[in-house]
Amino acid sequence: MKTTTQNTVLLTAQSVYKNAQTYPEYREEVAQLVIDQATTGAEQSEALINYTLLNDRRMKRWDKTLKFTAEEEQLIRQFNERVSAGVQAAQQWLVLTESWCGDASQSMPVMHAIAMRSPHINFRVSLRDQQPELMDLVLTRGARAIPKLIAFTQDELIGTWGARPRSGQQLIEDYKLQYGKAGPAAKEELQRWYNQDKGKQIKDELLALLSPEKEK
Repeated sequence: MKTTTQNTVLLTAQSVYKNAQTYPEYREEVAQLVIDQATTGAEQSEALINYTLLNDRRMKRWDKTLKFTAEEEQLIRQFNERVSAGVQAAQQWLVLTESWCGDASQSMPVMHAIAMRSPHINFRVSLRDQQPELMDLVLTRGARAIPKLIAFTQDELIGTWGARPRSGQQLIEDYKLQYGKAGPAAKEELQRWYNQDKGKQIKDELLALLSPEKEK
């Protein structure tokens, strides 16, 4: 049975999804922002503009180099087969993000790559600051952390993911406990972790959303 909160998230996400961008449209927007030396959002600081440039490069790299194991491909095929057989529903994936978000540049190419492997996953993108109502329904530890993926069917909220894979989030939490905040050193170590992991944990956590158990 859906709770009131789950139903509100579902209905709000469905409404936002209707006017959201496709991933290629979002990538085109980010590429244009790089040319214009700008960023999404109201704040147009040099730092955020530089992050947008860096993230565009990261997404380009991941879009070209991301690979899936035979086991990962099999999990997606099994989901496709279940949907085709009518025993599981197709999913919509909606991610809230901003062009300056470093974590998003690591995970959004994975979201897109999974969706490209399934005719039953439709992936869309919306900007966080344009969707405050939905963002505030899916906070992470009380914060508007992004990226935030919301997975749902026509009738059910499957779940949410974000803003980081578990190990990456634990790394940041450990820094906060030890130093009171996660400063530049923490971000550098997080980037090293992303580079070493090569998207594996993100894939594992996102593929879990395709499990039939998620719809029970």
